[in-house]
Amino acid sequence: MIAAPTVDSVAVVSGHGATLEAYRSLEPPVRAAVQFAGTLFVAMGVLGLLQGFSAHAVAKSRRSPVISTCIGLPGLLIVGGVSSAGVFISDMSIGPFFAIPMVILGATVLPTVTAIGFTAIGRSLASRLGADRLWIGVLVGAVVSGLAGLAFPVIVAVATVAGALGLGATVRIVFGGIGAGRPDERTVPPANKI
Repeated sequence: MIAAPTVDSVAVVSGHGATLEAYRSLEPPVRAAVQFAGTLFVAMGVLGLLQGFSAHAVAKSRRSPVISTCIGLPGLLIVGGVSSAGVFISDMSIGPFFAIPMVILGATVLPTVTAIGFTAIGRSLASRLGADRLWIGVLVGAVVSGLAGLAFPVIVAVATVAGALGLGATVRIVFGGIGAGRPDERTVPPANKI
């Protein structure tokens, strides 16, 4: 009797699961050090290149983290899904034409917003200890990322929260300038004359 084929994982079927398995096979202290250094490097690059925007995004995510997370989580799933679909279709004949922009979108957006989210988490934790500076937030956020790297399921959860927080704050800044920013900027229309 012939059994029906089963699929264990999309990553295994597409041939791109080796990177994840190699990362999971690292010793936990090595994985924590790699994540600390990677988060620190990306956060310094993002905050250095996008100085005004990223500092504003960190402040926005700290002021209202619940709203930023609620906006960012669906967006994170969409961007991650589009990027994963790009990796998956890259093996098909017409796939690279569509896959390259999809993968580039994920490769630029996901690390950037995750670095903003880790910086916001680090700055919030540092402010509880009395140090409320952006560079301390970068350092503490990298430490949080490194500590979460000791256990693989923990880093998935923490990186998801950081990515959602950063993406939500970024979306709120990009689309938040459509209306009046402050209530005192609003004007009252004149009353109708009868």
